[in-house]
Amino acid sequence: MPSGRCGLVIYLDNSATTRPHPQVIETMSRAMASYYGNPSSLHRKGLEAESVLKQAREVAAKYLGCKPGEVIFTSGGTESNNAAIKGVAFQYQGRGKHIITTQVEHPAVFDVCKQLESMGFTVTYVPVDHEGRVRLEDVQQAMRPDTILVSVMHVNNELGTIQPVAEIGKWLKQFPKVLFHVDAVQGIGKVPLKLKDSGIDLLSVSAHKFYGPRGVGILFKREGLIIQPLLMGGGQEAGVRSGTENLPAIAGLAKAIRILEELGSVETVRLQRLLEQLREGISQIEGCQVNTPKSGVAPHIMNLSVPGVKAEVLLHALEERGFYVSTKSACSSKANEPSRVLMAIGIEAECALSSLRISLGRENTADEVNQFVAALRECVKSLRAYMKTETKSVTR
Repeated sequence: MPSGRCGLVIYLDNSATTRPHPQVIETMSRAMASYYGNPSSLHRKGLEAESVLKQAREVAAKYLGCKPGEVIFTSGGTESNNAAIKGVAFQYQGRGKHIITTQVEHPAVFDVCKQLESMGFTVTYVPVDHEGRVRLEDVQQAMRPDTILVSVMHVNNELGTIQPVAEIGKWLKQFPKVLFHVDAVQGIGKVPLKLKDSGIDLLSVSAHKFYGPRGVGILFKREGLIIQPLLMGGGQEAGVRSGTENLPAIAGLAKAIRILEELGSVETVRLQRLLEQLREGISQIEGCQVNTPKSGVAPHIMNLSVPGVKAEVLLHALEERGFYVSTKSACSSKANEPSRVLMAIGIEAECALSSLRISLGRENTADEVNQFVAALRECVKSLRAYMKTETKSVTR
């Protein structure tokens, strides 16, 4: 990674992706070198690879609190979301073609629903309150006789707001023909979620959000639930996801999960302290507005705005000083449009266009947070002074 002008590198974009843990890289390298057989092959090398795959599935199942047969390995969160939503839509469209989701979903859910609308499905995008949280009452009001799926994310990727998925899932149990999907990509390893207690039928996970490799994820699919596969072929992953399994990445995912288990809740508590420190520091900078709610949020995401300053300009000013942050979600950060999520919670377009997301990770320290706050203060001050000078020169 290139360093800033001062040689400093402080990475604060962990919600976009995390740096793979050294033990994950070592596990993947060993799997690639030693377990190169196809898990579907009947010879010894194939059986060795199949054994690694089986162990990884058991590790994932134990962590999620489900059965190994309910774990489907995918290429990541986007595929898991597509497989869940389209798989339900195509399989059960005979029951109805209505889907309920929220206005603040990740593009990997929101854009899938938009695509399904072009195919004749109807989607209700439930609003959220000023903290970005959906209300159970709004989901209840959106329910129709032809509803087949409700999809609500666990943790919002821009604000960090935790959605009441357990509450929604418990209420949905009275509608056994309405399936419940949860995008848990931002929550895994940071915010506890009990699958069975929450009435979840389908859940999406991505390894690179918790120090695992990119290009691998999980779709939890409740036992007995049938969905239409997106990919047809050799029938791997119980026929839900055909294609030769990416064994090195899957082994890396399993290792990342083991490390999560070893750390337990200690890391979550540490991140919460850092987030509080970050909030306090930002709130003392003139011209900065904190958009992330004070409570009911994940311990690693902080969203802020500097009205009047373009987010991209501020991002690069921070990068020059060695601090790496993001605007919106990484998947849509290059679109020069105000954040859909921030607009949904009532923030004005100009303010939304100036928003940054700081996302903390395992490698960040209290000292780094202090350094970031100091750099942010310096950047905001200099950019505002520059803008004031530019405004005067234009009005002369």
